[in-house]
Parts: sequence; structure tokens; C-alpha cells
Amino acid sequence: MKSEIITQEHKQAARFARALGHPVRIFILKYLDQQACCYSGDLSEILPIAKSTLSQHLKELKKAGLIQGETEAPRIRYCINRENWQQAKKLMQDILG
Repeated sequence: MKSEIITQEHKQAARFARALGHPVRIFILKYLDQQACCYSGDLSEILPIAKSTLSQHLKELKKAGLIQGETEAPRIRYCINRENWQQAKKLMQDILG
């Protein structure tokens, strides 16, 4: 069957690629890769976008598993998911080979 040629690796790569499909998300990932963690408020001071837009970008990255968020009322602390970030980089490198 044709569907059997699409592996879980392909699906995961597509999920990561979708999350990487916006320059703001790439910036966030690169920024978090260099930090232990940061709060969404810190990102909203750096990025020239509305907080609601930032929230949507963070939601997409979290949905893809590239970042993690912990609520520390009233703020949310975001960290990169190191394991998934490494996997994303490897998958993208394999694709672009």
C-alpha cells in the first residue's frame, strides 16, 4: 500500500517543519536554544508582535513538541525541549542531506 511508505519519521519531520514554517518561531527556538528558559513576557519585550500573536506562535511550537511551558502563576516559563529539538535538527539534516 502507498500509505506504508510514509514512516513515523516522515510524519514527525513534517510536524517539525510546520512549526518551523514562520520566522518568528525560528527566532524563538534559536533564542531558547541559547537560554535555560524564559518567560513569555520576556519574549514579548524582544519581539515586535502582539502578545496574542506571540501566544499563538508559542502554542504551535508547544504542539509540535519543540518547547515546553510551565505555569508559574501568573506567568508561563518556556524552555526548549532539547530531545525533540535535537531530533528536529537531525531529521531536517537528513532531508536536506
